[in-house]
Amino acid sequence: MRDLQKHTIIALVEDRPGVLNRVANKWRQRGFNIESLAVGHSEIPGLSRMTFVVDANTDADQVVKQLDKLADIVEIRDISADDKVSREMALIKVRADARSRSLIIEIAHIFRAEIIDVDPESLIVEVTGTEDKIDAMFNLLKSYGVVEMVRTGSVSLLRGPTASTPSRHVPEKEGPDRYEESEPPYSSK
Repeated sequence: MRDLQKHTIIALVEDRPGVLNRVANKWRQRGFNIESLAVGHSEIPGLSRMTFVVDANTDADQVVKQLDKLADIVEIRDISADDKVSREMALIKVRADARSRSLIIEIAHIFRAEIIDVDPESLIVEVTGTEDKIDAMFNLLKSYGVVEMVRTGSVSLLRGPTASTPSRHVPEKEGPDRYEESEPPYSSK
């Protein structure tokens, strides 16, 4: 059995159909599980930032190199060993009657979570933080009756001024007009 460890991978990708499928397929071909995946717009129009956490062994580096060769991948990097900030968000719907409501609200307050929906029979709690924080809150709320939960998956950035995917998209000037329309904000491969 392989000695698996979590790898946090950040990729800057073209914002077009099929990119996610091609990336996920590379991991599938190697037999790795994508534990979490979050994709959203980046600071550069037309490019999305993808953060995924995979259970992998040392072969993860090989998959990252293969992914870097895909035309849709502008930049990709394994930031597992780097100093980073990682967060995820969860929405948790909990059964809440007259007796338990104040206790659930107190738990939410302790975890710096927000109550975002109130119903006579339930509450929806929004919590943001590390995976461990969300797991801990979920475990406390289970005894009240979790109706359902959804989690975003981890998103990560490197600490400090260094960009997570720096080599192909560092703007030369600041401000809203920093990207010329005739030039892409990154160099193509």
